[in-house]
Amino acid sequence: MSPLFPALTEALADPDGTAAHRSALRFGDRSLTYGELAATAAALASRIGQAERIAVWATPTLETAVAVVAALLAGVPAVPLNPKSGGSELGHIVADSAPTLVLAAPGDQLPPTLAALERIDVDIEGIEGEGEGGVRVPRSAAPPAPGALDLAPESPALVVYTSGTTGPPKGAVIPRRAIATTLDALADAWQWTGDDVLVHGLPLFHVHGLILGILGPLRRGGSVRHLGRFETAGVTRELNAGATMLFGVPTMYHRIAETLPDDPALAKALARARLLVSGSAALPVHDHERIAEATGRRVIERYGMTETLMNTSVRADGEPRAGTVGVPLPGVELRLTEEDGTTTVEAFDGETVGEIQVRGPNLFTEYLNRPDATAAAFTADGWFRTGDVAVRDPDGYVRIVGRKATDLIKSGGYKIGAGEIENALLEHLGVREAAVTGEPDADLGERIVAWIVPTDPQSPPSAGELADHVADRLAPHKRPRVVHYLDALPRNDMGKIMKRALAHD
Repeated sequence: MSPLFPALTEALADPDGTAAHRSALRFGDRSLTYGELAATAAALASRIGQAERIAVWATPTLETAVAVVAALLAGVPAVPLNPKSGGSELGHIVADSAPTLVLAAPGDQLPPTLAALERIDVDIEGIEGEGEGGVRVPRSAAPPAPGALDLAPESPALVVYTSGTTGPPKGAVIPRRAIATTLDALADAWQWTGDDVLVHGLPLFHVHGLILGILGPLRRGGSVRHLGRFETAGVTRELNAGATMLFGVPTMYHRIAETLPDDPALAKALARARLLVSGSAALPVHDHERIAEATGRRVIERYGMTETLMNTSVRADGEPRAGTVGVPLPGVELRLTEEDGTTTVEAFDGETVGEIQVRGPNLFTEYLNRPDATAAAFTADGWFRTGDVAVRDPDGYVRIVGRKATDLIKSGGYKIGAGEIENALLEHLGVREAAVTGEPDADLGERIVAWIVPTDPQSPPSAGELADHVADRLAPHKRPRVVHYLDALPRNDMGKIMKRALAHD
């Protein structure tokens, strides 16, 4: 297959050429051009050598981006490690993936779990030469091993661990083929080119921040400006300085929506953006509407997961409809199935719920060391069982209503998706945050339970008021029968609500 990063290949071949001088990465006031990145990553790739697998201490820094690019140039699979992982989880990941090296920024304090691994510091500052923004880079470096830039499509590129909501995290082996095809499909859907400048503040140990947010711009020959940590002031600054795209998760866009009424500069900056993209969880409809009203720009959503990378998206030239994740990306097949996992849901009525199954070149290869889990994840004819449930509108737009395990509620003979009830609750002015689960009910089978963070804790809306609110907007059988009031909802690092924690509260 063609190299993952044509601009880096060109910069390696011609260090004095135009491509080499284009901006590639910027983290705060530290940056690298394509020529500097190519030389730095190539030098690091030569140090990695022929390791079977390496770990990357994935802080939101320039060093992490360079380390992952170097591993990809060397043709060595990289395992991004979440620096916030607890000792037990981190120990499981290291034991399961068995890396021989760990790459980290100089000065990073690594936990004892990693003490047995050989450490390589990604010492960008200490390499001879002077680069843009004060970063010191090599004037020349030995290229990576022959063929490393042009490995087979099925060669493993990354091992990314799932969130572990149903047991110990599983390592999804992501081949180069999946990265290339996903990023090219997104380029088609989003009209993404080398002229785009992306800004985001996402973590770099997962698909959204690392593959889409760092490798995506590099594959296009564009540039990325990482905020280090998300701040609305940083979004304003970068969009005013020429950034064209913003990636975020719903908690980030919620903060934006909350800030906009008192921050006209942020509204003007967002209005300049070519594309605002949200993912990793559903963006509540009321946040969509508040952002659109203040800026004239609509956020588009996409749908993916660790094992599949990206499956669907609202297209840049399509209708940015709130509450949907658009249509399947080029090359991706998608179907909804009944509970038996094989009978296809044929309806495009916006009501009939089914599990999403996907098939295409965007899929992972296997769960590392877990042939049983890999086999169970696929149907006999090669469809991946996502565990997500959705409906499809008449024009093919997909609307996800939750996870099969936690968000599909069977009540009174109906199959109900928690997501649509959550959106309805969030339209109530007295609700700041909402989650919906089901619990056993002798009469209904399951009853709908709402977990609410009220806008005013001193005067929360009553359970009856919320039930009537949902019944008026959706249907009486979708109203919550029980309401719990909380100070905050439990969330993971990507902003997803951890419903299993709610169910045990």
